[in-house]
Amino acid sequence: LKQQSTSRRFCYIIAKKMNLEKHQLNLDHNQVQLAGMPEKPMNDAIRDSALLQAVMDAAVDAVIVSDASGQIFRANPAACRMFQYDNSQLVGQNVKILMPKALADIHDEFILHHRNTGEKRIIGLGRDVEGQRKDLSVFPLHLSVGNAEVQGKPMFIGILHDLTQRKATQDALSRSQRLDAIGQMTGGIAHDFNNLLTVVIGNLELLEMRGATERQLPLIKDALDSAELGAELTERLMIFARKGNLKPVKANLADVCEETLKILKRTFGASIRIKTDFAPNLASVMIDPTQLQTALMNIAFNARDAMGTAGELLVTLANIEIDETYSPQETDIVQGRYIRLSINDNGTGMSEDAQKRVFEPFFTTKSESGGTGLGLAMVYGFVRQSGGHITLYSELGIGTNFSLYFPSSGEVGVDDKPHEHRYKPDTLPLGHGETVLVVEDNPKVRKVSIERIRDLGYCTQEARNGDQAYLKLIDEPQIDILFSDLVMPGTLNGYELATKAKQEFPNLKILLTSGYANDIMGANLGDGDRYDILQKPYNQAELAHRLHALLAGDSEG
Repeated sequence: LKQQSTSRRFCYIIAKKMNLEKHQLNLDHNQVQLAGMPEKPMNDAIRDSALLQAVMDAAVDAVIVSDASGQIFRANPAACRMFQYDNSQLVGQNVKILMPKALADIHDEFILHHRNTGEKRIIGLGRDVEGQRKDLSVFPLHLSVGNAEVQGKPMFIGILHDLTQRKATQDALSRSQRLDAIGQMTGGIAHDFNNLLTVVIGNLELLEMRGATERQLPLIKDALDSAELGAELTERLMIFARKGNLKPVKANLADVCEETLKILKRTFGASIRIKTDFAPNLASVMIDPTQLQTALMNIAFNARDAMGTAGELLVTLANIEIDETYSPQETDIVQGRYIRLSINDNGTGMSEDAQKRVFEPFFTTKSESGGTGLGLAMVYGFVRQSGGHITLYSELGIGTNFSLYFPSSGEVGVDDKPHEHRYKPDTLPLGHGETVLVVEDNPKVRKVSIERIRDLGYCTQEARNGDQAYLKLIDEPQIDILFSDLVMPGTLNGYELATKAKQEFPNLKILLTSGYANDIMGANLGDGDRYDILQKPYNQAELAHRLHALLAGDSEG
């Protein structure tokens, strides 16, 4: 239908149909200029009229027929639905009522230019333009125009395809790609920053342990506190980058949300009303309860700021199935069963620009009040890393809705309580001369790690990558513990080194470390053994307890 000859043939049939309905047109077949079209008797025109009506009614795209002045002679049902008019409201009107003002102002010029010069700008070519509905809302569409002559007068037929859904998909893909790119960059920066903090914290703790003076101790403590704040910042960035150290357990979202909302009710007071609507028989999900509580609080606090002195927050939970008919804001959603957690407020809403950037780290509309722009970025990263997705809908002056989708386990679930391991730095377990092979490609991190391990009573060997470490294990079988970074250059990364070492040296204890927290979520390697993982930056107490636990045979640390 996008070819001119096809559109002209369509115009020929339309003209014959219009001749039957409106005798005043007095269509003369000899004056219809269509190359290759044989003359047909009038009974053929009747047949063509029926076919035309069927085509017009069945077409999913809008079809508009007009004359050179733009007066509409015919519009099919799809056109009426697309532009929100009744047929009687379209026929007889000018096609410019279907265009935004900017396009309507130049429409006549386009048609006149084509008639005078024959140059094709839309005729027979097609292009993406904008349409305007009866309610004045503007939407994207693809327009293809064909023309024919009836009694020497030009007739135009426009075929219009609504591009709203395609544009939404393209925008969602663009948003996902942008966030993925930012996430990869953020993860890399956070990883490098964790290495720097490991050096800083390690050296400060060594100074503190090696007899710092009374004047020096407060300075060291302040420096350590600041370094730990830096570590918390990188942890938030890692969550956005989907590299957070999640601890998922089977949980009932209703129970987790109830506990969180109790805290929020006390915090918000009576001015913000919190309502819940939890569906019965909710399936359980594999989730990190702490991160879920943090995500819910982040969204709720944003909602409180948007609502001001008073408002209503509605939190709902429902079982939902996503199939091919689901129209998401994200483009890489796996079909299946989910639990949807929705948080709705009746606050000021978000602008279109804010909605596009709301999940980007450091983007905030509350910079004057101290907003960091990391809250919703953390929520996005947590949800995506949990195998789910998040959608946002907001209208200025009406409110905002965040919907978090988590994969359902398929069971009406029982909560598993996470095991908490806390380290007390007051009494550190020490080694008894056991040898630790430190494998780290960053020389500064390697140096401070060796110093810290020696201060805990261990002997050390060092290697700059997995390949060199493997050769040392072969040459020096007296090594007791392999302490290796995960991400390293060379043939063997940390996982591969651990697998190879475990197979060939079964008595060797293994402890892995990384600034990429998602790489270290209790990784199960090929033999099914669970390896201890220490996330950078770590403190001396964590390192001491992990090494001691390995030698004591407690793989959970």
